[in-house]
Amino acid sequence: MKSIAIIPARYASSRFPGKPLADLGGKPVIRWVYDGLQGIDGLDCICVATDDERIATAVELFGGKCVMTRSDHKSGTERCGEVVEKFAAEGTVFDVVVNVQGDEPFVNKEQIKSLLAAFSNPGTEIATLEKKITSAEELLSPNNVKVVTDLYGEALYFSRTPIPYLRDCDTSQWLNRHDYYKHVGIYAYRSEVLKELVSLDESPLEKCEKLEQLRWMERGRTIKVIETSCENIGIDTPEDLVAAQQRLQASKK
Repeated sequence: MKSIAIIPARYASSRFPGKPLADLGGKPVIRWVYDGLQGIDGLDCICVATDDERIATAVELFGGKCVMTRSDHKSGTERCGEVVEKFAAEGTVFDVVVNVQGDEPFVNKEQIKSLLAAFSNPGTEIATLEKKITSAEELLSPNNVKVVTDLYGEALYFSRTPIPYLRDCDTSQWLNRHDYYKHVGIYAYRSEVLKELVSLDESPLEKCEKLEQLRWMERGRTIKVIETSCENIGIDTPEDLVAAQQRLQASKK
């Protein structure tokens, strides 16, 4: 099984323009992501996918691989799809594609390994991660996407609201009565499934929740959900960068 990790990265961001190039401990954020993927068993290739020459230049300067993509993509999934097509046109075909956010500098290798391992099951089409929710703030925040699965670990639904609704119990007691999970947004796909995903139009549930994975589920695609105990840190704002710098400093003590 041949696999590739693709890091979609764009310069434009309403909350933090240029965040892939923001300095973190003397290195741009995008390099932290790239370096974090090095040395993972089963991962055959790593590349950044971008439409911005500034990001491409930064990647090339640290010796990384970068593929230029179109500027009209609406999601990282679409950007990954174009990269896989370009590799295929050059004769390199990948069985599994891992989509790693370009704004998560502290990549956890075990998470990537667990996603790749899921494809030893021939029935796995897409795989992603979940983490147990431990606070009411996490549970109630619409910024934390919640996920519920069936008894076999396949996703049933993703929502910005707490799911399931615990009837006959005050919300303050929900975490004591049931295990809730938030979605960790790293995906892996079989390449043929990814090719189909990027051709799909926005779906009704996706329009409601603003969650791309619902577009796939409404078309009958299954998503394997794997539990992780690792807390990922994404950099969406300058304040997030400060938090990442603090975490980096703490790790050196």
